[in-house]
Amino acid sequence: MQDLHPDEIVEKGQEEVPPGGSVLRKQLETWLNRPMKIIISDGRTLIGIFLCTDKDRNVILGTCEEYVGVYDENSKEEPRTLGLAMIPGRHIVSIEIDDQT
Repeated sequence: MQDLHPDEIVEKGQEEVPPGGSVLRKQLETWLNRPMKIIISDGRTLIGIFLCTDKDRNVILGTCEEYVGVYDENSKEEPRTLGLAMIPGRHIVSIEIDDQT
């Protein structure tokens, strides 16, 4: 998984967008419909399919599951199924994208 920090995503108004879109926008487009793991400020981990984001860095995940604490693949904890979830950008601590194709 690729680890990202929310501040690495530059808002559209902060730089001039070249014809055809910015490099960051193209990167975001490659993440669409890919598995994403988000850790939020209260320590919960959310895992789901990346569907969209907005200028405030809010993220929408589909088929989302919630884990209390840091998710470990060997953990026996049962996830709570959320379905479609909106994660406020101000609460995002880290984001990981599944690199497997």
